[in-house]
Parts: sequence; structure tokens; C-alpha cells
Amino acid sequence: MREGPDIARIASLVGDPARANMLNALMGGTALTASELALEAGVSLPTASSHLSKLMEGGLLTLASQGRHRYYGLASAQVAGMIEAIIGVAEAVGPKRVRPGPRDAAMRVARVCYDHLAGEQAVAMLDRLFDRKLLLREDNEIRLSSAGASHFSALGIEIQAKARRPVCRACLDWSVRRSHLAGTLGAAILDKIIAEKWARREKDSRAVVFSPGGKREFERVFLA
Repeated sequence: MREGPDIARIASLVGDPARANMLNALMGGTALTASELALEAGVSLPTASSHLSKLMEGGLLTLASQGRHRYYGLASAQVAGMIEAIIGVAEAVGPKRVRPGPRDAAMRVARVCYDHLAGEQAVAMLDRLFDRKLLLREDNEIRLSSAGASHFSALGIEIQAKARRPVCRACLDWSVRRSHLAGTLGAAILDKIIAEKWARREKDSRAVVFSPGGKREFERVFLA
């Protein structure tokens, strides 16, 4: 037996179609019940419960209880990053499941990736933050500059360092094949966008839809 991480175990957990659908549903950052995840996976509730137990045992999910309800969520941003990366590989080399309609186009423009903004707008934002030297590249890492810290503070965006969670992290965007901004700063920027009502979450979707005025404000603050 080879030493090191058991990649095959994680791959088998993610590779089941029902479990893959459940994990993808949780990429929106909202915790869901077993019944809701059963609908997402297209399986019965007992079957969903069995899948969820396996995902819990594998360390990919967390479980929180509130009253009579039990809510499942992704265990960490690292798990979300793995799923986003797998989506990117599937988009690049795998067969595609076509679902026509405006939702796919909206997902490519802007969507939630766990707790931060993804899509074309997010990739453009990261590029501009680098251009303005608000973020700096150091080898394969992203660092917040002193000018960046002052800039985001002036915008009222609180940046909190958390254990095992970096302030800035590159997350490969499956729809653009380039990186967008994750980490606590990425999450805080999405919170700002929603709090200012520049955009709203599309119901039953990860899509983030900007209003015309909100799009102008987002571009003024982050893309100018």
C-alpha cells in the first residue's frame, strides 16, 4: 500500500452521480436539508441519507441542527475549491449536459462559488485588483498590499484572518478557465455586493444577477 493521501477514497465519494449533484447543490453556500438534497440528486430520502452519511464520514460535509431540522453544508472552502476545480476539468474534457436557457449564461457572468463571487465579473475584478496593486502575486500566492488594506477599509469591507483560511486565495474558475478571488476577502466582497443590493441571488441557482445600477457601481468600485 502506498503512503500519502487516499485520493481514490475522495474520488469515489465525489464520483457517484447522486453525491456529485448534492455537492454541487451546496456550492451555493446555503445549507440544505436531506429532503432538499434528495430532490437535487433525484433519489429517495432513504437513499439520500445513505449518501449523506458517506459524505459525512469522508469529511466532505458538516451537519448543523436547528430545532427539528438538520442542515448539511460543505465542510470547508478547501472542499468547495476541489469541487469547483473538478467542474472546470469536466467542462474542459468531459461530455456536457446541456441545459438551455438564460440561467447558464447568467452563471457564466456571475455566480456564487461557496461564499465568494465567481464568473466573468469575478475574474475581471481580480485582474483589476492586480493592475491597481491592491493585491500582489508572490510565487503561487496572493497577498493583500498595504494600499489594498486601506482601500477595502475605506469601502467598509472588513477583512478577517481566520484559522486555516487565507485572506486571499486564487480559485480556478470553470467557466473562464482563469482564477477568481476566494478567501476571507473574496467572501467579504460578495457580502458587500449583496448588502448594497447591487445584485441578487437567483432563486434555486448559484447565479448572481446585477441590476443595471448595481452593475455600474460594481464596475466603478472594482473594475475602474
